[in-house]
Amino acid sequence: MSDQAVVVGSFTPSVVLDLAASTGRLDAAGVVVEEVPVQSSPGQFRSLLDGEIQVALTSPDNVLAYRYNPANPLGELADVRMVAAVDRGMGLGLYGRPGLTIDGLRGAKVGVDVPTSGFALALYALADSVGVGRDDYELVALGSTPQRLRALLAGECDATMLNAGNELAGEAAGCVRLVSATDVCTPYLGVVVAVAGDTHVDVARRISGALVDVAAEIVAGRLTDEAAESAARRLGLDDATALRYVDRLRDPAEGLVPDGVVDPAALRTLVDLRRRYLPVPAADGSGDLLDRAVDDPGLVTAGA
Repeated sequence: MSDQAVVVGSFTPSVVLDLAASTGRLDAAGVVVEEVPVQSSPGQFRSLLDGEIQVALTSPDNVLAYRYNPANPLGELADVRMVAAVDRGMGLGLYGRPGLTIDGLRGAKVGVDVPTSGFALALYALADSVGVGRDDYELVALGSTPQRLRALLAGECDATMLNAGNELAGEAAGCVRLVSATDVCTPYLGVVVAVAGDTHVDVARRISGALVDVAAEIVAGRLTDEAAESAARRLGLDDATALRYVDRLRDPAEGLVPDGVVDPAALRTLVDLRRRYLPVPAADGSGDLLDRAVDDPGLVTAGA
């Protein structure tokens, strides 16, 4: 039987997915993956629902938004599910242009994917934690994290949320981390494998198995050279920064999830952020539509 071809949509090129291919794990799983970049979370989920991509590497908050909130950017609810956890945020933090201080956030232009995305909600919490409220800065929608890094370096915004190697590239260019997500939003979940409906659950599980195998190897101290080479090639990092990226992959607070398990406590963090900044009261007054999310048996489709 021939390998199954699958299109995977991601915001930032995935080093772990790259290694799953180069080490033969995707071949062993019977999968040929084409990874394509997505420009925004609404665009990613539109493509997922339309079948243009079959699997998404995405923020779990996006799954929450499109599964439970009818006011999401697409204006429709969808049977979207998480299959496995990939990482815990990978250095997620609020970064400013060179020289910016926390006081400089007041009146600043702050870049987001869209104002309702998971990273935007984390941004609000991080800024609030240092006494800067949502009315104190101007939001500008700039798309995916690589796009926002380019905008930050070009002076098109003063601050934004960065992670997944983009923050390391930003630091190398003089950008400063103002607040870390690990200081405010813990435990956190950064990227999950997600699907729409049940058609592609099996192949998503096979891809997830390959990713988990690679993650476990990296966390155990192996595949260092391979991971650094992939980070340098795919993320445009120099050799020293690529090794810092590998260290981040191994970080127990921010790095890879070596067993792929979606942590209910980390989901609770995301649910609480969404309820805090984008509450969606139930029509019957019985609470928020997200109240049932952590206990919803359909939210996470794990296992073999």
